[in-house]
Amino acid sequence: MSDLIAVAYPDKHTAEEVRDRLLKLTTERVIELEDAVVVDRDENGRVKLHQVHNPAARGAMGGALWGGLIGFLFLAPLLGMAIGAAAGGASGAMVDVGVNDDFMRELGNKLPNGGAALIVLVRKITPDKVLPEISQYGGEVMQTSLDDESEERLREVLQGT
Repeated sequence: MSDLIAVAYPDKHTAEEVRDRLLKLTTERVIELEDAVVVDRDENGRVKLHQVHNPAARGAMGGALWGGLIGFLFLAPLLGMAIGAAAGGASGAMVDVGVNDDFMRELGNKLPNGGAALIVLVRKITPDKVLPEISQYGGEVMQTSLDDESEERLREVLQGT
C-alpha cells in the first residue's frame, strides 16, 4: 500500500526541486514513487497540476506498438500503428492513475497565490536516506496518510528541528 504525502512550499520552483531530487533518489533505490505531482497556484489564483507521467502519451506509445505488430501481421503496419496510437491515447487519457486530480486541485485551492505543493504517493522508502536529502528545502506538511509518529518525524525534519 502506498502512502500519500502533500507538502506545501513557498513557490513552484522549490516544489519542482524537491520532486526532481526525489526522482533522482528513485534511481538510487532508496524510494519508490507511484506518483509525484507539483501543484501550483498562480498569482491569479488558478491551480495547475504538473504531473510527471502522462497517461495519454504512454497509452499512445503502447497502442502504436501493438497496432504496428498487429498491422504487420495483416501487411498494413503504418495503418495499424496509427489506429493503435489513437486508441491507446484515448484510453490513456481516460485513465487516472496515482493521486486523484480533484483531490489535488482541492489542496491547490488551499495554497496562497504563488504557492505550490508537492504531492507524492510513496510505495517504499528508506527514511534515513531520503529525509536528509529533502530537509534543506523546508516545507509545511499539508496532509499525509502516514502514522502519527512518521508524520511528526517528517514535520520535524522539514522544520529543521
